[in-house]
Amino acid sequence: MEQRILVVDDEPSITKLVSYNLEKSGFVVDTAADGQTALDKADETQPDLIVLDLMLPRIDGLEVCKRLRQKNNHTPILMLTAKDEELDRVLGLELGADDYLTKPFSPRELVARVKAILRRSVMFNAVKQTDGKQEPLVIGDLRIDIDGYEGYVQGKLLELTPKEFELLAYMATNRGLVLSRDQLLNAVWNYDFVGDSRIVDVHVSHLRDKIEQDPRQPIYIKTVRGIGYKFEGPKDA
Repeated sequence: MEQRILVVDDEPSITKLVSYNLEKSGFVVDTAADGQTALDKADETQPDLIVLDLMLPRIDGLEVCKRLRQKNNHTPILMLTAKDEELDRVLGLELGADDYLTKPFSPRELVARVKAILRRSVMFNAVKQTDGKQEPLVIGDLRIDIDGYEGYVQGKLLELTPKEFELLAYMATNRGLVLSRDQLLNAVWNYDFVGDSRIVDVHVSHLRDKIEQDPRQPIYIKTVRGIGYKFEGPKDA
C-alpha cells in the first residue's frame, strides 16, 4: 500500500522540491503552507509521516508538533530547521519529533531519512500486531513493557515519546553493555546521522529526567566518557 507524506513548508520552492523527490520515490504527497492547514490535513489524510518546517505562518511548527502529540497522534515527524535554530531543534525533539534536517539539505538525504523513519514505524506496528509476547523488563523500580510500548517507575506510567521508549527499551535490553552514540543512532533511528550524535544526548537527557530520582546522579543510564552510555540497575551499581 502506498505511504502518504504530508509536507508542511511556506516556501513554495522547498515544497515543490521535496514533493517531487518523494513522489519520485513512490510516496503520495499532500502539502500545507501554514500550521493550521497542516493540523487540518493531518486529521483529514492521516499521513504516515509529516515533514514539518518550524518557521510557519499562523501556527509555528513547534506548536503543530505539540498539538499533534497532545491529541495522542504519534505520526512520525521529520523537522526542517535553519542551521542557527539549535534551541528550536531541541524543543522539537522534546515535543516528540523523530528527527531533524537543517536547511539547506540534500533531497536525497531527506528521502533516505523519510524511508528510515518509516521502516522503524512499520516494524513497530508489525510487532504490535503479532501474537508473540515479550515479558516486561523489570530493573529496580523500572518496568518496561515492550509489547505495550510503555514504561513505569514505581508503578507510575511514564510519559514517553515513541523514540524515548525505543531508546529506553534498547538500552535496557542491552543492560551492562557500553553502547556508543553511533550504535544507538543506528539501532534506534535505523540509519547513520553522519556523526551527529546530539540527538542521542538530547533523548538520554529526557529519559534521565523521567526515570531517574536524581538526573544529575543517574542510577540507570550512566555516561561512559568519550564513548557513549551504559544501562545499569541499582544492583549493578
